[in-house]
Amino acid sequence: MDFALATALIFGLAALGAGIGNGLVISRTIDGVARQPEARGNLMTLMFIGVGLIEALPIIAVVFGILLFTNI
Repeated sequence: MDFALATALIFGLAALGAGIGNGLVISRTIDGVARQPEARGNLMTLMFIGVGLIEALPIIAVVFGILLFTNI
C-alpha cells in the first residue's frame, strides 16, 4: 500500500512540475517572439530543447515509480 501511494505521488508531482515548466518556457518564448520577431527561429529552437529536457523528468519519474511499485 505504501508503494502505491509513493508511486502515485511520484507520477502526480512529476506531471505537475512538467506542466508548470512547459508553461513557463512556452510563455517566455512567446514574449520573446513578440518583442523580437526576427529571433523567432532561434527562440523556437531553444524552446524545443528546453521542453524536451523538461519532459525527460516525467519519463524518469515513471521509470522510478514502476521500479518502486514492483519493489525492485
